[in-house]
Amino acid sequence: MNLPMEDAICAIATPCGEGGIGIIRISGDKAIEIASAHTRLRSGRSLFDVTSHTLYQADIFERPVEGPVEAGPSPISIDQGLVVVMRAPHSYTAEDVVEIHCHGGPIILHALCEALVASGVRLAQPGEFTKRAFLNGKLDLAQAEAVLETIRAKTTVGLRLAQEQLRGSLSKKLDGVRERLIRLLAHVEAAIDFAEEDISFIAREELLEALTALVCELSRLADTYREGRIFREGQTAVIVGRPNVGKSSLLNALLRTDRAIVTPVPGTTRDVLEETLNIRGIPIRLLDTAGIHETTDVVEQEGIRRSRTAIEHADLLLVLLDGSAPLPCDQEQIASRHQAQKLLLVINKTDLPTRLSFEALSDLSQRMAAESIVQISAKTGDGLDRLRDAIRNTLIGTDFEPGDTAVLTMLRHRTALLKAIEALNKARESVGSQLSGEFVALDLRGALDALGELTGATTTDDILERVFSEFCIGK
Repeated sequence: MNLPMEDAICAIATPCGEGGIGIIRISGDKAIEIASAHTRLRSGRSLFDVTSHTLYQADIFERPVEGPVEAGPSPISIDQGLVVVMRAPHSYTAEDVVEIHCHGGPIILHALCEALVASGVRLAQPGEFTKRAFLNGKLDLAQAEAVLETIRAKTTVGLRLAQEQLRGSLSKKLDGVRERLIRLLAHVEAAIDFAEEDISFIAREELLEALTALVCELSRLADTYREGRIFREGQTAVIVGRPNVGKSSLLNALLRTDRAIVTPVPGTTRDVLEETLNIRGIPIRLLDTAGIHETTDVVEQEGIRRSRTAIEHADLLLVLLDGSAPLPCDQEQIASRHQAQKLLLVINKTDLPTRLSFEALSDLSQRMAAESIVQISAKTGDGLDRLRDAIRNTLIGTDFEPGDTAVLTMLRHRTALLKAIEALNKARESVGSQLSGEFVALDLRGALDALGELTGATTTDDILERVFSEFCIGK
């Protein structure tokens, strides 16, 4: 939906519910004028004259107030709080912005919002403040998306990746690629325009080498999506095993809380229990399943069916074995549907005498294509750090470490990069086949457009609508 930029907009910028402080944000040409009608500074100064980016104590009114009001609460004041003016262009949206900080009661906040709307302010659409920041040149599209990623980050690593993108690491890298592409395109188009002048602007070998280097660079960036997506969205890990091997104890140990009921009675867990936790920076959706075995009990059969469904959709299987007992002959059948997933063999109960045969375990590991074998004691906590490391290394690998380099975390970014790579490869084919420069130029423009979609240099209303519709109202 295209909304007029000249409108002043407002929204509650703090989460729903009660809070010590609630913030209402107003942005637009008339933001200061309308805010001044509903606030009076205790100092008696006008909002038009105050220092930008400075908080001032104020009384807040439900109805517009004309003329001075005596210091102190007034009978028509709905609250008292703080007001800050952020003048254009040095504000989040590059427009005049006013924030009113009051008590965080929903009645106060909604009453003030209604009052501002009655005075001519429009309620903001989801993400409209950030959209205005983008349209006014304060952020590019990748940085605008990083604002939402910052808010939604589930771990400190995910937050770090979002902050790097917000600071422009991805945009700067792509800007460098775009500049090199534009120079190549200028050479190609000049050769087209001056074809009869017998002037050589760029040799075919040099052009082919430059295009190959760009393809390699963008391909390396596109390859970071797998790891970036894992840090952003997380993975599902399922604990599977026979009854009474310690699955619920392992869940409790990793969570550091008594989430699952643990008893010596086999079959205590009848359903799939789910919790989310942070394992070495990766958001993990951890599922504890019912012990898989043959049974005539109807309730247990349903629990086992749900366990098998969870196994089928897992990214990682933690196959738990009892190290104090011999390996059951049907153990391999427990995770027989794991072919598409990664798998760790976890040997529990290392605090008890070992009865599990190393030869049988090694053979099982090979048959199940396990990534590694980890020994733990869910009871004492021994080996849990090794298990956390193994989970991270299995999902991410040992070579990847988020740093200051650009990392893709969103499918839209990867899709745009792949389109650019495809266009560059077509340009390479055209150069290699010695086709006319028009074909090469067409593909280079296609690559530029694809990269422009990522940063917003070239975009459509449909893309903007999809991006900003995911934001909360106050951002």
